[in-house]
Amino acid sequence: MSDALVLDKNAQDLLFRDARTANTFTDEPVTDEQMRAIHDLVKYGPTSMNNQPLRVTVVRSAEARERLVAHMTGNNAPKTSTAPLTLILSADSDFHEHFPTVFPIAPDARDNFAQMPVESREGMADLNASLQVAYLIMGVRAAGLAAGPMTGFDAEGIRKEFFGAESTQKPIVVMNIGKPGPDAWFDRMPRMEYEQVFTEV
Repeated sequence: MSDALVLDKNAQDLLFRDARTANTFTDEPVTDEQMRAIHDLVKYGPTSMNNQPLRVTVVRSAEARERLVAHMTGNNAPKTSTAPLTLILSADSDFHEHFPTVFPIAPDARDNFAQMPVESREGMADLNASLQVAYLIMGVRAAGLAAGPMTGFDAEGIRKEFFGAESTQKPIVVMNIGKPGPDAWFDRMPRMEYEQVFTEV
């Protein structure tokens, strides 16, 4: 089946078949250079009106990690306490403030979106930031690293802790990044077949 794809098979395996969600990591650091290279690759992913609502908070210091771990639930807390790098991935409902730069073909876009109910912008931000998170995971894999995305945390607690209660940034995913450590993977779960997913009309 891979013969129908243009992407080299080794790259297919790196990004998809062999890639797994990691639960443990080595202590090898993730560098700023790696993160900048990942961003430079994934920034081209599509979003509605090029709105790019994803905001990334890089948690490096021991003090910041301790503050974050306090808001993680269950097994996500110890995983986050030992990962070499952790990102707080947030959806910014004030994405429209950047429209003059990122969507200049619609000069009235910023003002039009500013008049919308915040809930409408939040829905758009959540959807598009989630799409950007998916691209970010692929970028992490392209760098030869493993990603451990998590949604088990107190989102409002993290918002208040890191951004302030009135912030327009809403945490949607916390993601650990690094080289996979011992027993990093759970057993691969079954995937649905083509006929279960695709319907032709």
